[in-house]
Amino acid sequence: MNFKHHTLLAITLCATSFPLFAQPLTQIETREPEAATGLVHKQAVSGNNYMVVAANPYASRAGQQILAQGGSAVDAAIATQLVLTLVEPQSSGIGGGTFMLYYNKVNNKLTSFDGRETAPENADETLFLDKHGKAVKWIEAIVGGRSVGVPGVLHAFANAHKQYGKLPWADLFKPAIELAEQGFEVSPRLHGLLQRQLNPGVMSMPVINDYFFPNGKLIAIGSIKKNQPLANLYKEIASNGIDAFYKGANAKQMVNAVQHSKIAPGKLNEQDLANYTSKEREAVCIEYRVYNVCSMAPPSSGGVAVLQMLGLLEHKNMGALPVNGEQALHYFSQASRIAFADRDVYMGDPDFTQVPTKELLNKDYIATRAKLITEQDITAVAGNPVDYLSYAKDDSFELPSTSHVSIVDSQGNAVSMTSSIEMAFGSTVMVNGFILNNQLTDFSLSPRKNGQLVANRVEAGKRPRSSMSPVMVFNKDGSLRLVVGSPGGSRIISYVAQVVIGVLDWDLSVQEAINLPRTTNRNDYTSLEKGTALEALAPALSKRGHNVRILDLNSGLHAVEVKNNTLIGGADPRREGVALSDLTDKSATLKF
Repeated sequence: MNFKHHTLLAITLCATSFPLFAQPLTQIETREPEAATGLVHKQAVSGNNYMVVAANPYASRAGQQILAQGGSAVDAAIATQLVLTLVEPQSSGIGGGTFMLYYNKVNNKLTSFDGRETAPENADETLFLDKHGKAVKWIEAIVGGRSVGVPGVLHAFANAHKQYGKLPWADLFKPAIELAEQGFEVSPRLHGLLQRQLNPGVMSMPVINDYFFPNGKLIAIGSIKKNQPLANLYKEIASNGIDAFYKGANAKQMVNAVQHSKIAPGKLNEQDLANYTSKEREAVCIEYRVYNVCSMAPPSSGGVAVLQMLGLLEHKNMGALPVNGEQALHYFSQASRIAFADRDVYMGDPDFTQVPTKELLNKDYIATRAKLITEQDITAVAGNPVDYLSYAKDDSFELPSTSHVSIVDSQGNAVSMTSSIEMAFGSTVMVNGFILNNQLTDFSLSPRKNGQLVANRVEAGKRPRSSMSPVMVFNKDGSLRLVVGSPGGSRIISYVAQVVIGVLDWDLSVQEAINLPRTTNRNDYTSLEKGTALEALAPALSKRGHNVRILDLNSGLHAVEVKNNTLIGGADPRREGVALSDLTDKSATLKF
């Protein structure tokens, strides 16, 4: 697979600053633990046959090589994620979960694979309550074994590969095994996030501390890092399937590490792992102007929220407004407020909770809600799409350590896949070279509010609500138009919606839409991206009643646009990702 040269190579990544942005290592906001680590100017990449965009050059290269061998989009997504587990361990990995949206061009079928983590069988709604019955502080919830859910990535991969894989399962592991054994070059972002000590567990938990701080010294930028335990596990899974992960020695080791965690021992057991099942679910879609926009169904809240935002904004002529102008940002923030108000009450695991997905996306309901958008900033209240549900507002923490992969293969099939281990470096429980998630903190920490049950409360076997929002857009004739997604915790919803509007309403190229300065409003305050042109809009928005905050908004948008029979890949300048295609030099050296 040609990972032998450790010099990371120059794939359209020049280290010049993007003009709209500043690059200081600023103080991060509480509970926003994936900090900004600088900006790198990126140019769109063209392709005739296939395209992969991922968060790290090594991972993109693995996907590119699989696609070059005739692999499917699913094959490439698997190979890409296996490498991300190694080179971007702070964000995602086989110890976490995923939502994969898949488009099969032959039969024009869109489906999705839910590899979201589940709560252990011995977990209940008291999991994150202290001895007084109050929710613990977020920092006490995230570190250690208590927050670990049953990982779902590999089960979802096996499910998807069985139906849509073309290459042998074992072949998909070869790039990651080779790289783990030969070593990869430590990226500036990985080093920078470790240096900031964002997750206190990294310094406190022995196994992960030894891995990232060998002999007490932080791994240096450009140093070569090997991971033989992960390579050994990958060899087992490649040969024996996912039972090598969910059963046997690895399962025992995961359970032991969780139950005997130095901090907050957890409830995971071997039966939880052996019984885990990923699920294939129908995607959710909405007509937006002349397009059909589709995303992940619950337990993702992101898909419904993104689609709701678009439906609300269809009642405003966004295409006629200046790009990222005051008026556009105001309407965008109001639509986001309304979507988040519904999301915070109604979204949860549909296998445990009645989720009114169709009702929330009903055109008449959205039209009624759109009337709430005025010229002043107003806090939104959850609507009443059905008259028989009464839930309390959620208080979960959804943290932005996540990764997104967008792929189109040579047959025109596509994958939009978002995966996560939750907070940067997850629970910090590390086993066999990978980090276990702390996704159980995506449940509401409080099961009841004012006597009402919270839809997203902890229950045994339940999947926590997520904001991951893999999206695909289709033209009126059914052909593929756009594949996009992002990390960013609950801000993912705004990041993705803004790019969709940029491409569809403002006729921007996918790279231009990704480069746009970001804005979010989660029904609280309006954030404007620090160091960008949006800062100048703060006074005008304040006059409209907005509580404005200037923040690092660290999206990681990766997208593939299909236009004029050409694939165009775009990667976020805020992170290390790159787009690679059949037209990209496959022997070039990767460079951050």
